[in-house]
Amino acid sequence: MCGIVGYIGEKDAYPILIKGLGRLEYRGYDSAGIALLNNEGLLSIYKTKGKVADLDSFCKNKNVSGTVGIAHTRWATHGEPSSINAHPHYSESKNLAIIHNGIIENYVDLKKKLQAKGIAFRSDTDTEVLVQLIEYIQTKKNLDLLTSVQLALHEVIGAYAIALLDKKNPNLIIAACRQSPLVIGVGDNEFFLASDASPIIEYTDKVVYLEDGNIAVMKKGDDLKVVNIFNREQFPKVQTIDIDLGQIEKCGYPHFMLKEIFEQPDCITNCMRGRVNIEATNVVLSAVIDYRKQLLSAKRIIIVGCGTSWHAGLIGKQIIESLCRIPVEVEYASEFRYRHSVVSNNDVVIAISQSGETADTLAAVKMAKQCGAFIYGICNVIGASIPRATDTGSYIHVGPEIGVASTKAFTGQVTVLTMLALALAKAKGTVDNDTYYAIVKELSAIPRKMEETLCLNDNIASLSRIFTYARNFLYLGRGYNYPVALEGALKLKEISYIHAEGYPAAEMKHGPIALIDSDMPVVVIATRNTMYEKVLSNIQEIKARKGKVIALVTKGDDTISKIVDEVIELPDTQECLEPLLATIPLQLLAYHIAVCKGKDVDQPRNLAKSVTVE
Repeated sequence: MCGIVGYIGEKDAYPILIKGLGRLEYRGYDSAGIALLNNEGLLSIYKTKGKVADLDSFCKNKNVSGTVGIAHTRWATHGEPSSINAHPHYSESKNLAIIHNGIIENYVDLKKKLQAKGIAFRSDTDTEVLVQLIEYIQTKKNLDLLTSVQLALHEVIGAYAIALLDKKNPNLIIAACRQSPLVIGVGDNEFFLASDASPIIEYTDKVVYLEDGNIAVMKKGDDLKVVNIFNREQFPKVQTIDIDLGQIEKCGYPHFMLKEIFEQPDCITNCMRGRVNIEATNVVLSAVIDYRKQLLSAKRIIIVGCGTSWHAGLIGKQIIESLCRIPVEVEYASEFRYRHSVVSNNDVVIAISQSGETADTLAAVKMAKQCGAFIYGICNVIGASIPRATDTGSYIHVGPEIGVASTKAFTGQVTVLTMLALALAKAKGTVDNDTYYAIVKELSAIPRKMEETLCLNDNIASLSRIFTYARNFLYLGRGYNYPVALEGALKLKEISYIHAEGYPAAEMKHGPIALIDSDMPVVVIATRNTMYEKVLSNIQEIKARKGKVIALVTKGDDTISKIVDEVIELPDTQECLEPLLATIPLQLLAYHIAVCKGKDVDQPRNLAKSVTVE
């Protein structure tokens, strides 16, 4: 959660920090703050409840001079959203200022010890405990800031990404991380700091991804210095990043979410580029080539993920089992890591995460690795923690996703899982040539069919106005489309705050049918596949109870279309690829209902994009 930005150099820091916070606001937006050090050694902190725009307004008549600064946009964990609990936090003397992403798990014990020594606290946060501890060590032992940070971090249990300013050292920023991301941009006699690269790319394409347990020392006029908490010098690799600035701008769309929905045809093309050949006859994944033995000898595959990534995993399970004939289990990473899960060196664990920083998924990866499993990562953010922790994997290459409700990352994840299943099945010899070629050919046609599906936008926008009254929605699907029902319900919940449930259509009779009446909209994915007749029967049961049915059908359907209330027609495709098309109308439906209800689509309440805490 939370977004961290920092700058040290010769430019005015404030404009860089405010713009950077805006680009990181998807990580948290209940409060924001900024700390600036000017040339006279004045350390100023300004912070407020609300969004980055509120902070910018609050600072209009303030002294925001200075070429060194740190800033933060918050998703509250400890302490309610308020200006007092917003970051940065001063130390007791106001000589130090800190920003922090993560959770200090032993903050209660540390706070009690510091209070017993007479230190007074201003906020309810775990973060303030850390800055008070650092200053206490610094003052008590008469140490420099770096050594004080190292000693303090030895006492800390939990995850953190932190950045500190010291009034007595006005040309210095110290940053550290453990299980929470930090990226350092290396410019010309200047350094940038952020939770991800989006605030940095406008100024430099040279970055260092700080490794767990490392501390960065950024000082004017000096080269970047990186040490660990034991003060052993590290020599991180400076990487060149390639991100188009337009990918993190709205480009004329009213919301990032709508932009990202409409980007999906290009995103899926990029996801397949270099993996599906031009003739659309073959899929090649380098991971399957390089780690053929480990992947082909797997007795079982375990997919771990959270939220939307878990839904993608459910689709992946079906296509891998169907084509590769390997048993697949799909686990919530948060449950998998705390259960006494049985994992062996004959297992392959596939970890799915858009950000590559999801705390529970990263912990699940580390646990599975300790058990000897081979780890395959599916991620969007290059250089993130999960790709670095896995044995191999595939990036989805859909570009930065800013909207909190995931759209293009989901279809990218499903596309990679489909390509993985095809590549493995061919290598194992578990799929016949006709089936293989048919799926590969149809997969290559999906971007064009996505474009066709997106032409439904205006109709769905009109349709959505009918259903803004609803307090509950039911989403039904079978087979490959059951996870699509789950994902559609999640999207509606996330951004419109309407209660929605996704259910296997056949299970409706085992409980949910009791909810159906004339006020209950039911979205049914009823494409013409092997489950068609079964789903048709489910629809008839709903209509018999006066339920309002919105049906997603295959173009040209003349049976279901006659008995439901509203129809959304989809291009025909292979059954295993239907989720890539059926998902799009559900994304649009959720989006337009939320807009009609006046909700903040890109930044829904209580949510953040990257869940880096438990």
